[in-house]
Amino acid sequence: MAEVRPLGADRPDARPHLAIPGPTDLQVNGGGGVLVNADPSPAGLRAVRAAHRGLGTHAILPTVITDAPEVMEAAADAVLAARGEGIEGLHIEGPHIAPDKRGTHDARHIRPPDARTMAVLARLRAAGVPVMLTLAPERADPAWLAQAAALGVVLSAGHSMASADQARAAFAQGVTMVTHLFNAMPPLGHRAPGLVGAAILSDAYVGLIADGHHVAWDALRIALAAHRPDRSLLVSDAMPTVGGPDRFSLYGREITVRDGRLVNAEGALAGAHVDLVTCLRRLHRDGGIALERCVAMATDIPRAAMRLPPLAIGPGTPAAQVATLDDGLRFAGWLG
Repeated sequence: MAEVRPLGADRPDARPHLAIPGPTDLQVNGGGGVLVNADPSPAGLRAVRAAHRGLGTHAILPTVITDAPEVMEAAADAVLAARGEGIEGLHIEGPHIAPDKRGTHDARHIRPPDARTMAVLARLRAAGVPVMLTLAPERADPAWLAQAAALGVVLSAGHSMASADQARAAFAQGVTMVTHLFNAMPPLGHRAPGLVGAAILSDAYVGLIADGHHVAWDALRIALAAHRPDRSLLVSDAMPTVGGPDRFSLYGREITVRDGRLVNAEGALAGAHVDLVTCLRRLHRDGGIALERCVAMATDIPRAAMRLPPLAIGPGTPAAQVATLDDGLRFAGWLG
């Protein structure tokens, strides 16, 4: 089948339990054994996308994390060459982050927002490429944020020590997203709500990793109960083990899957071993969130956050963009 149309006698088996627009994942560090930072080439990005395509994700933002400037520039070149085929743009996560909330990011490469990053952003946006930049807004000059926002870059607060007041100021200065809410930021406190509290009460889009490891289900339910339904979305934060081997190297250190968690030698989380459809399933089954909302969080809302058109299902929709799920909400294949 090439496109969505009424069921005919030629496809008597085309009766999936659930058909949804192909999910869009805005935070994909790797897949199929490939880490974007380690192979920021068109072939590398296509391999990552192919791994996630095989697990039910139609479109991705390949994500390059904190590294040498040359790695970010190579990733930008790769996206310019490989855009299309489900590679929607580029997510640059770091290097302009708070050292105290760097997580697995390499402290050697953390630096303030600079002209070199701005040049990469300008080059991508001049070519019409959607770009998401995760940074600690409290470490950025407001004029720099304004310049990036004016280019059409989607600015996201993350890996940050921002107070609630600093976060609110950032939202007023053009920051429209928050990267993996709860993770790599101070916890919500009743006297110091911080970035978490400000984000939940804001109109910003917030990304959530629903793998059962990064955030407790109760915390996810609290955030989703309080935040705008049309502003909460799922991300995987996937690493090369998704659709690949059970270990890989990050900054020269081995990262391993252990009991479903990706951990470094000290046992600390180092990205996620999960795909977006699994996040959708787990948020519904384990998190108790309505299925309709979970589907939107993996499909329409990520695209709206990046100012991309929705992938609606209707007559004429390419069948290759329609994911089917079985009655256990596991990926069953593409309609076409």
